[in-house]
Amino acid sequence: MVLTGVVVNVAAVLGGAFLGSLVKLSPRIKDTIMQGLGLAVCLIGISMGLATANIIIPVAGLVVGGGLGAWIGLEKRLEGMGQRLGNLVKAKGRFTEGFLTATLVYCVGAMAVVGSLNSGLTGDHQVLFTKAVLDGTTAVFFTASLGIGVAFSAIPLFIYQGAIALCAGLVAPLLSDVVLAELTSTGGLLILGIGLNMLGVAQIKVGNLLPAILAAAAIAWFGV
Repeated sequence: MVLTGVVVNVAAVLGGAFLGSLVKLSPRIKDTIMQGLGLAVCLIGISMGLATANIIIPVAGLVVGGGLGAWIGLEKRLEGMGQRLGNLVKAKGRFTEGFLTATLVYCVGAMAVVGSLNSGLTGDHQVLFTKAVLDGTTAVFFTASLGIGVAFSAIPLFIYQGAIALCAGLVAPLLSDVVLAELTSTGGLLILGIGLNMLGVAQIKVGNLLPAILAAAAIAWFGV
């Protein structure tokens, strides 16, 4: 089945979030875990960011995509979605923060794109199975620190990866190694921004920067 890998990935996030919801931690321990996760997310972002072969492309992508995202108000729309979901389940605490953080971490990155493409084109779900293990593990700690909002990141995760898998035949020809490298690098910079936000050293509106990934991929594809 085309969506097997996507479904397993989503199930892993939900399972990890369930386990995380059972863990009761003191505020001091939660803060320490968040700092550790923030550092780990920063490291992942830096390693991904170094994938670029031309630093101008991700920079241009951030400028163009960030401007577009700010104009659309993408961050506020995502926050609004998180708040509506939180109100629906009468959640308290850091629901929206957990939803946004987990959604961005799980959807921004090459594994989400490549894994979904492999599932759609060849039925090979190995990349998404590996991603499921990683996402499920982090979901435990994210939920323990940020609350049940992390579980609801499974909704945009399913839509995003499912759409790529179902449209793989159309998307794959556009993703050369060069395009994928710049997509990965730009996504890494966004993940670095998430990590800095988690550490409390910045207040970057990463949601507004999401179009930068597509902008950088388009610039790379046209060979600019």
